[in-house]
Amino acid sequence: MLKKRIIACLTVKNGLVVQSIGFKQYLPVGRVAIAVEFLSQWAIDEIVLLDIDASREGRRPDFDMIKNASRRNSVPLTVGGGIRTIDDIMRLIHSGADKVSLNTVFFDNPDFIKEASRVFGVQCIVVSGDAGKNKKGRYEIYSRSGLNPAGLDPAAWARKAEELGAGEIFINSIERDGSKAGFDIPLIREVSKTVSIPVIACGGAGHPKHFYEALTAGGVSAVCAGNYFHFTEHSPITTKAYLVRHGLKDIRLDSYANYKEAAFTEAGRIAKMGEDYLADLMFEFLPEEVI
Repeated sequence: MLKKRIIACLTVKNGLVVQSIGFKQYLPVGRVAIAVEFLSQWAIDEIVLLDIDASREGRRPDFDMIKNASRRNSVPLTVGGGIRTIDDIMRLIHSGADKVSLNTVFFDNPDFIKEASRVFGVQCIVVSGDAGKNKKGRYEIYSRSGLNPAGLDPAAWARKAEELGAGEIFINSIERDGSKAGFDIPLIREVSKTVSIPVIACGGAGHPKHFYEALTAGGVSAVCAGNYFHFTEHSPITTKAYLVRHGLKDIRLDSYANYKEAAFTEAGRIAKMGEDYLADLMFEFLPEEVI
């Protein structure tokens, strides 16, 4: 059985990782390489790194940034932003990327996705889309980082992406971005039931239970979060431990610190262990190893 994946999304603006709120407000977090290193060491399954300025500014990906980040990374890395040519993808892979995320080019040159999947294989190609509700209250895909309505509902967009050669679908909810209100279950369910390839859901994580809801009710293969992992006690390890504790068995929890025996507070944080446990842990005797 394939494991469900917990993925971190690093939104990059002006060369820094930022917290994104509603695709409108951006709060600085720090250097890209440091954020990648932290997440990689704390049992994240994959990292998605999205440079949201690249396509807006009409420039190519920042290859040096990817090289510096990949040196500190030990998990699969997906990179998006500014990708226009086969050479861009080739250089990103040589810089340390395992997969690429294509968004704007889906609308500008959809045949490029077909060509990219032919050259690099479908497993390398992720097509990402930003979805929100239009004036009629219906879900619609938006291009240019959520600025322009594209005239496609998420299901039609996902089907087209799969037909073109996408190996995975990344669906992001504009309204839920930075809200901490939970993933948009109707949206991700609509997309996941439409395609046969893995679907990654993003937007709205604020509590470990939101990951559980998306994985059990949304039918997705992976859940992705950005702000959730910044400046809080919500680490990938503790989030996975929460999911396992609540009955999800197909979660990869193989790090040295795994919190398998931990209890959780209503806020989804690790509860303090009993005094007896802490005392035993503090004074545990470890005999000298004899070889």
